[in-house]
Amino acid sequence: MFEKLEKMLARYKELESLIGDSSVIADQEKWQKLVKEHSALEKPITLYLAYLKVLKDIEECEEIIGLGDDKEMVALAKEEHSAAIKQKESLTEELKVALLPVDPNDDKNVIIEVRPAAGGDESALFGAELVRMYMRFAERERWKIKELDMNYNELGGVKEVTFMISGVGAYSKLKFESGVHRVQRVPATESQGRVHTSTCTVAVLPEQPEVNFEILDKDIKVDTYRSSGAGGQHVNKTESAIRITHFPTGIVVTCQDEKSQIKNRESAMKVLKARLYDHYQSAINKEYSANRKLQVGSGDRSERIRTYNFPQGRVTDHRIGLTVYALEDFLDGNIYDMITALQLESQNELLAEMQN
Repeated sequence: MFEKLEKMLARYKELESLIGDSSVIADQEKWQKLVKEHSALEKPITLYLAYLKVLKDIEECEEIIGLGDDKEMVALAKEEHSAAIKQKESLTEELKVALLPVDPNDDKNVIIEVRPAAGGDESALFGAELVRMYMRFAERERWKIKELDMNYNELGGVKEVTFMISGVGAYSKLKFESGVHRVQRVPATESQGRVHTSTCTVAVLPEQPEVNFEILDKDIKVDTYRSSGAGGQHVNKTESAIRITHFPTGIVVTCQDEKSQIKNRESAMKVLKARLYDHYQSAINKEYSANRKLQVGSGDRSERIRTYNFPQGRVTDHRIGLTVYALEDFLDGNIYDMITALQLESQNELLAEMQN
């Protein structure tokens, strides 16, 4: 670990020199890449420099203790030595975390797809609540929301909803939401007060503005049709909605949010790229993901990950066994405690893998 840190420190110093070089600054594309690399190294290097300082402090304390001339100085040195040892242990653990492999998608925007599963109208209505929950969370984070394909039924439940959330670190916070979400409650239509169980599926995909595979024209079919839902005369007269079918995978993407056919096509292609990336990445990582509880980005999305129990006012995540007794607040977008716990569990999994 420390050999790696020494190499990182050397690179960090080199980058500091390059970033200040006028010839490099003139090439903005290159300069921005170097600044990004420098920024990524900043946290581990700051910790490592603090670690090196603590080592020096420990060495100085041990020298004073070894001399033993001044009892008062020795007593003070022993006290400082004990504190420095604890700080060294703490920094060592922080460095392990800082050196964990970084998900290259963490800083990307996300495309969220919500679909009803088991439970008919109740499933669709719960899906609408999940959509609102993620949008409220995005608002709390001051992120941008772009609706791509918002398809609701006459009751206000989702048929299929796709939207994008844009913000720094959006994927890092929302990537654990992929999977089956279960709701237990008494539906409004239930006359006998029985609790029903329904489910929705959520897919969280990192936006892929640049992908390393090509989408060939011969592999896709693009259809246009009239938008449905709110929109007045525009809905009735303009075939602005887009449907793209990708033949090799069978993936179908629709977008009808914009009045412009061109903009809808651009948005649909973004969703297609994200879904294709996810499709191929899932196949690559299937074996690796089989033993991971969180199954991030490449695992089995058919697995139930969370239960929202209305009679008991609780939300339980089955992957980490965490229960939050604040259902109403949770559905209003206050999902921070759950996100933090899931991120910590993922971190612990990676640490265990690194140590093994």
